[in-house]
Amino acid sequence: MDDFASLMAGFQVALSWHNIGFMAVGVVLGIVVGVLPGLGGPNGVAILLPLTFGMDPTSAIILLSSIYWGALFGGAITSILFNIPGEAWSVATTFDGYPMAVQGKAAEALTAAFTASFIGALSGVILITFVAPLVASFALRFGPAEFFAVFLLTFCSFVGMGRENRAKILASLCIGFLLAAVGLDSISGDLRMTFGSIELMRGFDFLVVVIGLFGVSEILLTVEEGLVFKGKQAKIDLKVVFRTWASLPRYWATLLRSAAVGMWMGVTPGGAIAASFMGYGLAKRFSRNPGSFGKGNIEGVLAPETAAHAAGTAALLPMLALGIPGSATAAVLLGGLLVWGLQPGPLLFVEQKDFVWGLIASMYLGNLAGLIIVLATVPLFAAIMRVPFSYVAPVILIVCAIGAYTISNSTFDIWLMLGFGIIGYVFKKLDYPLAPLVLALVLGDRAEEAFRQALLGSGGSLNVFAANGLVGTLVVLAMLLLLWGPVMDLIGAARGKGRQPEKPAEVG
Repeated sequence: MDDFASLMAGFQVALSWHNIGFMAVGVVLGIVVGVLPGLGGPNGVAILLPLTFGMDPTSAIILLSSIYWGALFGGAITSILFNIPGEAWSVATTFDGYPMAVQGKAAEALTAAFTASFIGALSGVILITFVAPLVASFALRFGPAEFFAVFLLTFCSFVGMGRENRAKILASLCIGFLLAAVGLDSISGDLRMTFGSIELMRGFDFLVVVIGLFGVSEILLTVEEGLVFKGKQAKIDLKVVFRTWASLPRYWATLLRSAAVGMWMGVTPGGAIAASFMGYGLAKRFSRNPGSFGKGNIEGVLAPETAAHAAGTAALLPMLALGIPGSATAAVLLGGLLVWGLQPGPLLFVEQKDFVWGLIASMYLGNLAGLIIVLATVPLFAAIMRVPFSYVAPVILIVCAIGAYTISNSTFDIWLMLGFGIIGYVFKKLDYPLAPLVLALVLGDRAEEAFRQALLGSGGSLNVFAANGLVGTLVVLAMLLLLWGPVMDLIGAARGKGRQPEKPAEVG
């Protein structure tokens, strides 16, 4: 009952006129971010985050989270109308969404995608509403050793359960730890790896790094690819919307299954990309007509969109409850909370109750507003795709530079942004994941601080990480997750060798 009362109070905060305005503006900006290539949810939030520093933290996080919801919706427009994934997790949507558009069913495909996105995101918000307070209240018993064990669990799960090459994930994590160590040591007060530079005394600012890695690198890649947009026309009317909605109950099993997959992959480091492909694969596996997938089956649109958006929303749960981001966008939002003087984690539910529940309430309202706005404005946002990218790219770069400069009013940060943009470009060309680097950059200092505090409290004994059942269980679970992926790879390789047919005997 206390949580319900807090949620109602949160709706009062979110329903104030200025917050509703920020919500609408954020959704519109997010749809633009989702539609334009070279941007996307994490990139748009990272670029616009510095512009919110003068705002009230509650209004700022509502604006930024609404940008995220809008970007989630916007990615489906390009996937269905142009066969160009607006986001990485929209790839699976193109498999059946674009064939539907070719068949003249673009409006049905878009309505199905937007509705599935809303259902998936709503399931993630419901999960946050009921589970996050329980996780936060449990985590109030954590000390430095327990928090380090949680950080270790997160890092190990990224390596062991990641979909990318594990050596590359590990390399990306190590580079993130290295960047996080630059500057002033929070325990001893010593300077580390500054090389006599005054600018590096404060370390690499998280936002400068993120704007470069995501925003600038995507621009470079998109310019290199030279995208040309040739898409299908779409106009959504109420008859199509209601007809599509009337057909959705027959797919309830696909929607529930995809939402469950998405929530699980969001809380764990599986991510929205893996969730979308898993949702699509399961829908095809359990379908009565699997041969129709890839040819314009509406289930092929519903499943990946529901799973991806459930995962994208559920990723905010560990960020709010434990201070551990479950996705790149959650990591950017975590950086924003730290800039605003808010400490994500269990104490946030105690010390900043109005803020937390106002944010959760805005998630419900933001997704509803996003569904309404995107259904009403598809032709407008589809027209944005026909603007030559040679005009769009300089504008995005200027916004990136303004965002980087605003952080500390330093031109050095602009050069850093460009440098990290090149690094991000190289990473993406070599298929190195950026999410582990961002995760290590955000949590590296905090993990090191928790580790050293735990050792200081135990007189330097590592036994502190097995001192009680909770911390011991977390450490053992971290090791199991670290080894899970390699062990499963070895088992799969052994089975593959065992199934190889024998070579036929040579004749004559």
